[in-house]
Amino acid sequence: MHKVAIFVDTQNVYYTTRDAYRKNFDYNKFWAQATANREVVAAFCYAINKGDKKQREFQNILRAIGFEVKLKPFIQRADGSAKGDWDVGITLDAIEYAEKADVIVLVSGDGDFDLLAHKIRTVHGKKVEVYGVPQLTAASLMNEASEFIPIEGDLLLR
Repeated sequence: MHKVAIFVDTQNVYYTTRDAYRKNFDYNKFWAQATANREVVAAFCYAINKGDKKQREFQNILRAIGFEVKLKPFIQRADGSAKGDWDVGITLDAIEYAEKADVIVLVSGDGDFDLLAHKIRTVHGKKVEVYGVPQLTAASLMNEASEFIPIEGDLLLR
C-alpha cells in the first residue's frame, strides 16, 4: 500500500472553484479519491483564521474528515490589503513528508509550487499529484506534476 501525504491550499481551492464554477470543493469526495487504497501519513489543510463561527465550523468538518488544519492569523494592512499566505509553510511540510510518503498530493493552482513539485519528483523520486481547477492552474505547475487531476464534476459540491 502506497503512503500518501496531502497538502491543501484551502484559500486557493476556495477561490478558484468559486470563480470558475460558483461552487465549492467537495472535501469528502476528494478525500475518498486521494486516499483510496493508500495509507495516509499526513493530511493538512492550510487556512487563514479570521475567527468567525462559520469558519470554525468548516475547520471542524475538515478535522472530522481526517485533516489537520493549520491556521495563520488574518492580517489587515494599513493600506487595506490583506496578508495570509501559506506557500512557505506548505513547501516546508511537503519537503519534510517527501521522505515519509510515496505520493505527495498538492491541492492548489498556484504556480509558485512548480519548483516544489519539480524538487519532490527529481530529488526525492516521489510521485506528485496536483489537483487544481484547470483554467486557473498555472501551466508550469501542471507540467511539473507527475499527474494533474482536474477539479471538476464529482469534486464539486452540487
